[in-house]
Formats: sequence, C-alpha cells, structure tokens
Amino acid sequence: MKRLFVALCLLVEAGPAFAQASAEKPASVAQAPAPVPSESVEKPASPPESSAKVAPEPDAKVSEFSPEVQRALDALVRADLKQGPTAGLSVGVMRGGKRWMNGYGYRDVAKKLPATVRTTYRMASITKSFTAVAVMQLAQAGKLDLDADIHTLVPEYPVKQWPVTVRQLLGHLGGVPTYDSPRAGNNTKPVTTKEAIGLFADRPLVSEPGTRYLYTTWGFNLLGAAVETASGQPYREYLRDHVFGPANMSHADVDDLSTRDAQQAVGYRVSGATLKPSRFLDVTSRFGGGGTRATVEDLLGFARAVLDHKLVTRETMGRMQATMVTRDGHITDYGMGFATYPLRGHYIVAHAGGQPETTTLLVLLPAEDTAIALATNVEDEAKRLRRLSIRLMETVLDEGAPGRGGHFTDPVDAVVYEGMGRLASYGLAYHDWATRGPGTLPPETDLAAAFAKVSSLFERGAIARDGRGAMERIRGAHEPRAESLFIRVGAHMAATVERAMGAERLRSYRTQGAAGFFADYLAACETQKCPETERFSSSVRSDVARFVAGWKRAEVPALKRSRLEAMKDPERLWPSLKEAAVRAPAVRPDYTDELLTLADRAKRKPVDRMRWLERATELQPESMDAHLAEAVGLLEADREQEAIPHVREAFETPEGSLVLSPSGFLKRLLDTRSPKVARGLLRAAVTLHPDSPELWEALAKRERGLGDAGAAKAALAQAKRARQVRAAQEARAPKSQGVVAPAGSAPSQDKAGSTSPTVPVDPESSPEP
Repeated sequence: MKRLFVALCLLVEAGPAFAQASAEKPASVAQAPAPVPSESVEKPASPPESSAKVAPEPDAKVSEFSPEVQRALDALVRADLKQGPTAGLSVGVMRGGKRWMNGYGYRDVAKKLPATVRTTYRMASITKSFTAVAVMQLAQAGKLDLDADIHTLVPEYPVKQWPVTVRQLLGHLGGVPTYDSPRAGNNTKPVTTKEAIGLFADRPLVSEPGTRYLYTTWGFNLLGAAVETASGQPYREYLRDHVFGPANMSHADVDDLSTRDAQQAVGYRVSGATLKPSRFLDVTSRFGGGGTRATVEDLLGFARAVLDHKLVTRETMGRMQATMVTRDGHITDYGMGFATYPLRGHYIVAHAGGQPETTTLLVLLPAEDTAIALATNVEDEAKRLRRLSIRLMETVLDEGAPGRGGHFTDPVDAVVYEGMGRLASYGLAYHDWATRGPGTLPPETDLAAAFAKVSSLFERGAIARDGRGAMERIRGAHEPRAESLFIRVGAHMAATVERAMGAERLRSYRTQGAAGFFADYLAACETQKCPETERFSSSVRSDVARFVAGWKRAEVPALKRSRLEAMKDPERLWPSLKEAAVRAPAVRPDYTDELLTLADRAKRKPVDRMRWLERATELQPESMDAHLAEAVGLLEADREQEAIPHVREAFETPEGSLVLSPSGFLKRLLDTRSPKVARGLLRAAVTLHPDSPELWEALAKRERGLGDAGAAKAALAQAKRARQVRAAQEARAPKSQGVVAPAGSAPSQDKAGSTSPTVPVDPESSPEP
C-alpha cells in the first residue's frame, strides 16, 4: 500500500519594520555554510546537525510541553534536515494550551542570518484559507450570498457559458482554469485587483461548475475581489481588521516589497545538490489565492482562532471543514478553503503552499485541538514538510508510536485489508470530528443493509475474480455515490467501541492496525448486544482473527513504540525483521516507509542506500512503493535495464494497477528532481501504457532536455500515433451524457488506511519557464 508522503495544505498585517534584538540572537553554529553571493550557488557541506549546517538554540517562549516531548520534536526535525540541501525552516506545534516553536538554519544564507520563529515567509496557497474565512464571515453577516453568480460581485469577470457561484469557487468546483502556460503566472510587476482579474477574465470555463474538481488560484482571486465588493474595504484592510487582528497574527500582511520587514526570508531553489536564489515573482497577481506572508507563530494564531471558532461560528466552520462533493457524488477532499480528509483515524484540515521563495504547510486536527505549522524558504519542499508533519503528529498525539499498514503476500488479503483500513480510518476520523469537533455524520439509514454491503465488498471470491474492480469499489465506498458506507459503518463501530471500552481505546488503532479495530468492535458487540446483522459475515470475522494473529506474531518488540529510522543502530534490527517475516509470511506490519527513509538518509553513500532499497523489496515484495523506490535508486546508478522490471512489479500490485495510471505516473514526476530518473520512469511507463500520448509527449520532453534529439523525435511520433488512435476510438464511441469525473476522484491511500490526495492540495506556483 501507498507510502505516506501526506498530505497537506493552508495569512496578512504588517509587523514592526525591524525585529527586536532578541529575535536576532545568534544561533550556535555546528558548521557554518559557505556564504552565498546574491547570484551564485551554495554547495552545502554535511554538518553534524543539519544540512543547513546550523544548530540554533530555541528562541521561542518557554514551552508547556514536557522536556521529553520538546527534545523529541527537536531531534526529529534535526534528523530530517540532514537529508539534502536546505536553508531555513521554522516549525510550530500546538496542542491545547501547549506550544513549541523553533527555527533552524538560515533565513539568509549569504548573510548568515538565522531562521527563527519570527522569520516571515511567503504563505503561498495557505492564503486561500484566509480568503475563505473572509468570505464566510461576510456570508454570516448577510453581505454575501454563497449561491450568487460571481459576476454579480465581480462585474469585471464576464458572464460565462454557465453561472459560477461563490460556493463552487470556495471548493474549486467552479470550472475556472488555473495557470495554462508558463507565462500565465510569471508576473513581475505589481497589479491592482482589477488588473489581477483581467489576467484571466477572458478565458472560458474548462468544465461545467459542480462537475469537476479543478484546483485554481484564479478562482480564489475572484473570491478576494468579492470580499472587497461585499465589505467595501480593500482586501488587505479587510484581512487585517477581520482575520489577522482577531487571530493575533501580528506579523501577517499581504506580500509585496513595501510590506516586507527585516525578518523576511530570502528564497532559494534546489539545483542538484546546491541552493540557488529564487526567481522573482510578484504575487499581487494572485492576491486572494497566494499573496500573503506571515510567521509560523502567526499560523498558530490563525489555527487557535479557527479551533476556538473566533473567526466564524462553530456551525460555519463545520461546513468549511466538510469535503465538497461533485454532482455525481464524488468526494473532492476539499471543503471551503481547506483540504480535509482522514489520516490514520485523525480528521485532518489543512492547506499547503508553494511558490518561488517558499514552501508552507498548516495542519489542523480539530477533534484533538492540535495544529502543526511549517515554513521554509526553499521551493518545492512539499514532500519534506508532509513527512515532517506526520512525524510531529506522531510525537505529540501518539507518543511517538508509528502508524503502520499491513503487508500481505496474498493479493486478496491485501484488498480486504485495504478496505478494513479505509473503513477504520474514515470511521474513527468522522466519529471524532462529529463528537469532539464541529463536524456532522451522514444521516443514518438502514444500518443492517450497510453492514451487509460492506461484507459483500470484502467477499473473497468476488475479489479473486476481479481484484481491480474490487479495489475500485472499496476506494469509493466512503463517497455519497456509494451511500457513504465506510463513514456510516465505521463511525457506528467507533461509537460502539467507545461505549464499551472508553474513548482512549480509539487512539490505539492508529498504531495497532485496522484489524485490531475490527476485533475490538466484534468484542464490544458481545457486551453491547449488537444485532447479528451488525457483526459482518463469517468470512470477514475469520479474516479479522487471522490478520490480528499474524500481526502479533510478526511484531518486533523494539519497534512497537519507535520507528526503525529513529533507532540508534537500525542495522542491528534487520535480522529481527527478517525473522518476523518468516514467523508470519502472509500477514505482517509493513516497514516500507521506514526502510525507504533509511535509504533516503544514506543518499550520499550509494552502497548503503542501495542496500536499504533492496531490503525494502526483500521484506515487502508486494509493496508498490518499495519497488518504485528501488527502481529510482537503480536509475540514479545508471542501471536502467534493472529498474524497468521493478516498475512493472509495482504496477502489478493491487494498488499499482489503480495508482500507476498515465496520470498517476505524471503526478509522481512532480516529486522527481532528477531529469535522468524522470526519463527512466517514463521509459518504463510507456511500456505499460503504450497508448498514452501524454506519457510519450512527457518522455519526448525529457529526451530532448537530456540531449537525445533522435529519441525525442521517436517519442513524439509515438505520441502522434497514440492521439490518432484515441481520436478514432472517441469517434466510434457512443455519445455520453454523463459528467466529467473529478480530478483525484480515486484518492491515494497510505498504509494505515487513510486517504488524501497524493499532493493534498497542489501548490499554486506557476509552471517554470
């Protein structure tokens, strides 16, 4: 099952022109980085503390977290920063009244100015959450109708082929396009609100509103303009008065050169193993969707205000945190200005941002009164921030215990457990969100029939006959088009376990695995006298017992409360992992993510890196992620012919047959910085999908970029043929009256049964020239 990379995505008032002296106190330097002239390249050394070569002392106020938790949080951030070049990173964690904040590395590498909790970063797409709050405030006040055509609020946006409502724009369902060319978002001069709208006003809608999820910053620019019309204030003034002020975001403001202070981070981008200055982008052109700046302390202030319902009412915030749905019943994993989805039984509300100069992430867990804020002045670091957010969450909420999925040698078992994982994650998350947060559950109708339908989804004979179809049905069983089966049944199971065993018991399944949740529910049914119709089929009960027994046999005691990469000597545990696999060959915890993290940490030692990659496929031979990672390692070592079989192995897993579609391959290339690796993956992809013109065109671009004009020409010829075949097929196909399926309608899933888009919310940065 899929490696967790999660998920996630989500500021404006000018602070003092100059920082206080305390914010500038020097960091204790472990190994100073080489100065970076404004137009030159930095080659980071390999310091003992971080690849930023700095180990600053905390400069935040005294934390209320225990010293042990503070040390654990600090250690995991430092360990992560050792992987690859980085400049500055600021981190904030909040749970209830407790806070921990710290800065790492440099906000300005050339001047050796440390990153602190006071460092100001571009917020990029987290701005969308501020804009959405502003819109909902005005709707609450009766100054704005959520179902009004946006043209009535923004007259300079012409009437389109269909009406576009405010509500649809809040959920990226309005059909408004996003950047459609490199030039479309590469603005370098300040613009007014009217001029920002004019940049895209004449473009037609790309789909009928309500039928397709299409992430768009231009759509949020329309919402920013609507805020100005409905409030009678400029966007900046409205945010300062009604969002930043009430949320105590004292350093937040719109981002232009006139509002920046001495604490603003200098931006960098990674080029190979070095850092280079970011290109300049004026973000007034994306003001409502990506035009603010703030500190991580400001982000925690915003989070506190959201969690305490200080900006909008509890009922309104509940509506904002509920995922929107396309007309044909597909969940989008995006509410009103926030990405929203379950993760290991947690209900996540989040937003990420990416632009030249920055990568940001804000994660809220409303049912657990918790927030995590991350900001770096290095571009395209979404994968790192997602990984860090998960580790920080484990430390604060789960005492550091890792969440692991299950590994299965039987493909039918893998599909059944996928379903159990998804049901457990949705059920636990929605139960918590509805009982301890502002959420609501789908209306309950005919629970006995819902249990029967879930049992049929897990029926082994049907899965054996059509594994791909079974997986597709399981992946859609939480959606309204499938009667929200997994949410309804899972939430009922969670409520039953809580009544019988207490609320704290519900926390254990995030690290025990989904089968433990099913086993406890069946045990609770004995004391709660559940009807037989609510106890699943005998086949499901048998699978639960077998999965639990196998899991227990395969557990490694030293790793029950710790991740493999957190151990001082992970090499020492390799024999134990192999022995556990022998004890329980069919069912066992999945260590893919941890083994691949060890491989990532050894990237400067190719032999060690390859050893961990090979161990991942040895221990989890049916893991899509393990095979893909080994393929990447082989491509990096110029062993392309050995890599291609691993891509095929990944594709042939139950998950890979769904995830590694042509669009799935293209999405994965977003995380691939090496042109050589990207080319190798595309060469493998076209062997799996020879009829995909998009893959052939992407391959041609990579071949040309690497100087092989002949291969590029051949790939373009294949793309042309594939397009001709597709056109002929479409001409013969009967006309369909159906609507377009939304992008991301089959969201990816992590090993603990949680779902979220591969990129929880796509960064709103424009394409590079």
